Amino acid sequence: MIRLVFALRRKPELSRAEFQDYWLNKHAPLVASFASDLDILRYVQTHTLTDPANAAAQKARGDMEPEYDGVAELWWASEADLTENLQQNEAAQRAGAALLEDEAKFIDLPNSPLWFAYEYPQINPTPEDVIAKPKSNVVRVFFPLRHQNHIEEADARHYWLTHHGPIVRSHGQATGTLCYRQVHRANSPLDTAIQTARGTQVTSYLGHAEAWIDRGSAPRTEEAKTANAAFIEDEHTFIDMNRSTIFFGKEHNVIDKR
Repeated sequence: MIRLVFALRRKPELSRAEFQDYWLNKHAPLVASFASDLDILRYVQTHTLTDPANAAAQKARGDMEPEYDGVAELWWASEADLTENLQQNEAAQRAGAALLEDEAKFIDLPNSPLWFAYEYPQINPTPEDVIAKPKSNVVRVFFPLRHQNHIEEADARHYWLTHHGPIVRSHGQATGTLCYRQVHRANSPLDTAIQTARGTQVTSYLGHAEAWIDRGSAPRTEEAKTANAAFIEDEHTFIDMNRSTIFFGKEHNVIDKR
């Protein structure tokens, strides 16, 4: 499957609460109404928590970008299927135009980057049913990252996948991590069209790391502290913290046809 990742900043006249309310209660039903036309397999909204944990996670890593107000994600069976549908299906084209028109009502589109990506599970439950529901202790950690300029993109991806991933996996039990995935930007030809249509001005991230943690039972041990220190130390090996961010959120699973 291929995933569209859309990191959202709200329009300046809206509060975060107003933004998230419109997104969930007005925009989500509109997306759901076009699910068949667009062949969407899954659609998830992650609403950023207004939580001191965001600032704490960022402070531990240095001077980072401000957190986003949320992340929209949509999944399709394949890039080829999506491309064919968008190019040949007039209903899909009309649906895309209607969604873009509504996005402009509440999203700061120039400052909300979006890109297609592929996921690489690292700590993955079976079945894949971990969700950070609003009324649960589980939270989703979202870490959009850019690599350091002196490192080639391919080298950064390789290090992230083959060196950093195993470090996180090795500490999974100590940190109480329920699920951890790396989601790498696909560098898809589709990126240009969706970004141009929205007037996107922000450069896409290399991808993002995502993890689900049960804060009600998260370890507060020396092993957990050691693990977090090891994560951050290795992150500085390849991540440009000044051009990356990290935050916690709750998920709303709007469409799921998997």
